[in-house]
Amino acid sequence: MKKLSLCIAMWICGLSLQAQMKLGDKAIMLDDQLQSTIGETTSLNDSKKPNGLLVVFSCNTCPFVVGTEDFPGWERQYNSLYRYADSLRIGMLLVNSNEGKRQAADSYTEMQKHAAEQHYQMAYVVDVNSTMANVFGAKTTPHVFLLNDEMKLVYMGSIDNIWDKERKEDIPYLKNAMTEMASHKKIKTSSTPPKGCGIKRISN
Repeated sequence: MKKLSLCIAMWICGLSLQAQMKLGDKAIMLDDQLQSTIGETTSLNDSKKPNGLLVVFSCNTCPFVVGTEDFPGWERQYNSLYRYADSLRIGMLLVNSNEGKRQAADSYTEMQKHAAEQHYQMAYVVDVNSTMANVFGAKTTPHVFLLNDEMKLVYMGSIDNIWDKERKEDIPYLKNAMTEMASHKKIKTSSTPPKGCGIKRISN
């Protein structure tokens, strides 16, 4: 529980680090090649499918990602989210922007181990110097960004609301947004607060 409290504090501190990518903005860095844990490189355009792309900023260690005794951790949903996105012809990419821990728990070698242990079905890539996180305005792990077929941002924030102990029902924000986007419907909830540990950038 102490680790979770620490991550919450770091998340709050990290909120002001970067300007937020706005809804309707088209993503940039579309063809920049990022090293994946299987030894190949990929880009946003490479990972995109006909109806768009889901970009998830993640890591190896944050309790919001890997879970604790008190919280299941969102990475347990990654493979099912990948399969659901794929069924809607939406691609998915996991991005590790924790440059501040690149020589430790979020090194490329540790990313390879983690991806293998979790049987990730999607590409898991290194974001050198947190460049892509800075471009997107990603704040936390996880922080999700859903891009449509024109690579424009249509949803950003949390995967769902299971972090909220006061919730009256589970709301799958991301799945709802993917369903609505693929059906060419207006996304009812297009932005939610990201919850997680602050991305570990290196200060200049």
